[in-house]
Amino acid sequence: MKVILRDADLSDDYLRCCAQIGCDGFDVMNARNFPSVLEQGYVDLNEMRALRQRIEGWGMSIHCVMPPAPVRYLQGAPGGEAEAENLGRSVEALGRAGVPLVMIRAHLVELGSNPGRTHARGKGVHRGGYTGTRFDLAAMRRELEARPADCVVDVEAHYERSLRLFRRLVPIAAEHGTRLILHPSDPPLHDSEWSPRRWSDIVDDVASPHFGLLYCIGTRFETGINIYDDIRAFARRGAILHTHFRNVRGTIPAIGGYDEMALGDGDMNMFKILLTLRAAGYDGGLQVDHLPVFAADTPFKGIASGYSVAYIRALLAALEAVPAGAVPVP
Repeated sequence: MKVILRDADLSDDYLRCCAQIGCDGFDVMNARNFPSVLEQGYVDLNEMRALRQRIEGWGMSIHCVMPPAPVRYLQGAPGGEAEAENLGRSVEALGRAGVPLVMIRAHLVELGSNPGRTHARGKGVHRGGYTGTRFDLAAMRRELEARPADCVVDVEAHYERSLRLFRRLVPIAAEHGTRLILHPSDPPLHDSEWSPRRWSDIVDDVASPHFGLLYCIGTRFETGINIYDDIRAFARRGAILHTHFRNVRGTIPAIGGYDEMALGDGDMNMFKILLTLRAAGYDGGLQVDHLPVFAADTPFKGIASGYSVAYIRALLAALEAVPAGAVPVP
């Protein structure tokens, strides 16, 4: 398994920091790091090859790229067909550039579609004063009474448009050697675009080895499920193509919300998560997700990144020292 960070600004200072702390590669999610997509609407092959070469020069790789969301297409608005066409061009370019995974942002969260991101998004204060995001379901509902959501989505129509989009993009991904992944809605509200049910259903409805899920460990735990059984269930379906590696304290069913925590400070035992992933046959990326805010950190969160990468590397070293089957899997 590989330790993956998000891309921040990809400056030489950032890349130097990431190489020194032991990062294996990046999920490139900031379109400013591949500006062609902002200028012409789709990823430029030569630009992506040059970015890949630059990152590999530091001994790291590009694990996944996320083009901008096709917002007009997902809304059924004018200009949507051009967005879908450009997204297909981006998938082709990324495959030809050797990018293993393309994250399709089939969400309208930037428009306010998930009130859990725009209402009652507080800050928890934890060990030594570090902070992380806090979600409170009751507070969200109170705020919605006073200030309705900015964007109300017809989730069934959204699902059908997304399904058509994925069925259109999957043959392109297959032809050019990459795979598409989808993140669940976070918070995982049952009336959000990619609720737990819809996020699961899309795997069977697309039904392709070139499409799967970005299994966000934190988001799945927030739903209150047994995280170990859940990993096994999705892995049996061949659905887990990538992970977000994040710890959480509390769940929505149990306490009506949760706190996003540093990796060693939440309710999950992250070593048991790795044992379960390995036993399920997973050998992909572990993307450090939602970094905690530490005092005196660098602008690109070098301290939080260093803590998180080192924590995962220590877990992976322990995992390597424990032969498969030597200890019970949760």
